[in-house]
Amino acid sequence: MKIIKQKTIQHTKNINPKILYYGFPVILLSTLNEDGTVNISPLSSSWALGDYIVLGVGIGGKAIENLERHPECVINIPDPSLWENVEQLAPFTGKNPVPEYKKQNGYTYKKEKYDISGLTPIKATLVKPTRIMECPIQIEAKVKHIRIPDYSPHFAIVETQALHVHAHTEIIIEENHIDPNKWSPLIYNFRHYFALGNKLGNNFRA
Repeated sequence: MKIIKQKTIQHTKNINPKILYYGFPVILLSTLNEDGTVNISPLSSSWALGDYIVLGVGIGGKAIENLERHPECVINIPDPSLWENVEQLAPFTGKNPVPEYKKQNGYTYKKEKYDISGLTPIKATLVKPTRIMECPIQIEAKVKHIRIPDYSPHFAIVETQALHVHAHTEIIIEENHIDPNKWSPLIYNFRHYFALGNKLGNNFRA
């Protein structure tokens, strides 16, 4: 039986952080523009349960506008090597004119997101938005429900269902599994980019 060491008691204090991004995988969301081109939006709020993936998407941007009009997307998951490509996208919006709150935060309009990011589009199997070739995991998905919370009208909770999962062959093990020793998501940690650290152990279901 493994003995777990007791930890020293740590003191705490109340704080009021401006953001609570305490460590989430970055995703690049591909959505379809009205003219058939593709918008790419970096997101840092998502979680999965079975084949459903829930996204937190800001209101007033191009991504939510596209999802409401055309309820398909690709959830592209970059690895740490792509952090600079992600950051190239960060200060731009596909929304024109740029919403005032985005202007105040330094955003400018850019339609051709693939051009500025250095990323490569690749055709999806079931949905119209393109996949991003460089992302090791690419999930084609259909939007099932969009909800704007009464208590926080500045973002939408978007429920999607995965239709197709594509993965780079070098991270696949046993046909249908991702090898956690070869895959690492890019982590957005209080507005800083991180990779995963060393492996600590296995869950009993691994």
